[in-house]
Amino acid sequence: MNIFNLTTRPDTSWFFKSHDPNDKRLGDIVTWLEFDYSRSKIVLLGCPQDEGVKRNHGRTGAAEAPIHIRKCLYKFPVPPGVKYRDLFDAGNTTIGKTLEKTHETHTKLVSQILGDGKKLIVLGGGNDISYPDCTGMAMNYKKLLAFNIDSHLDVRKNNVRNSGTPYRQLLEEKKIEAKMFFELAVQPFANSEIYLSYLQKKKVKIVTLDQFREKGIQKTLRAILKSNKMKAIFWGIDMDSVRSSDAPGVSASYPTGLTAEELLSIARIAGKDKRSRIFEISEVNPKYDIDSRTCKLAALAITEFLR
Repeated sequence: MNIFNLTTRPDTSWFFKSHDPNDKRLGDIVTWLEFDYSRSKIVLLGCPQDEGVKRNHGRTGAAEAPIHIRKCLYKFPVPPGVKYRDLFDAGNTTIGKTLEKTHETHTKLVSQILGDGKKLIVLGGGNDISYPDCTGMAMNYKKLLAFNIDSHLDVRKNNVRNSGTPYRQLLEEKKIEAKMFFELAVQPFANSEIYLSYLQKKKVKIVTLDQFREKGIQKTLRAILKSNKMKAIFWGIDMDSVRSSDAPGVSASYPTGLTAEELLSIARIAGKDKRSRIFEISEVNPKYDIDSRTCKLAALAITEFLR
């Protein structure tokens, strides 16, 4: 399969150029031409749709996130250790007539890119993107360790898939194992007791925001990573896990949540683990952002993952 038949090419105007050899930016070193793909180590792929958010009765606007995050990302200095041709921008998944068709295309892309030995940074879009991301990952790895860093559990029982259903789909279809799935930074007021009970019966590990802080974010994550020997790790970062003062532009904002610094700490831990295969950011909503604060934070999280 040729991934370039299922994607739209990135716009080169997204790639900021510093014109200073002593101050290289990510826009200076990212590649996007087809012949550069084979030499890359990390691929960035956008999925500009928010149909899942709309189906979940959320506020739309996340479809614009991949472009806005890129414009912020490529202005940042090149992190230590990242070299020319390491990062490849594959553009965006071709959006289908239905969410299901888009997911089908995205799954193929994820499976192929991971199968080519690359790591993948995914820019949503709605959090429903976790379903094709993990599905494509499961096609390459029999078992994977998965994290949902989110205020919400995203295990709604709906007849039609949406931004609130991805992890229920993945659990029911056995794409991820309950004992290898962790719900982190959960805010109890944002979730139904029924869905909480559903996960508890499956013995999924749930760590509320308060528990995450009490136990220590780094300590909690390192303990999980040390005790699990899976060869591949999925990191799903829903930006509504961050408090609205730090991330106002999301699909569902709350005054409480992770701080910007705590999110960046998680991104660094994800980047340091060589088993990390997908680093996914979802639910950024530029329509409600203030001074690009949320887009910049999402871009910073990517730089910390790269670092």
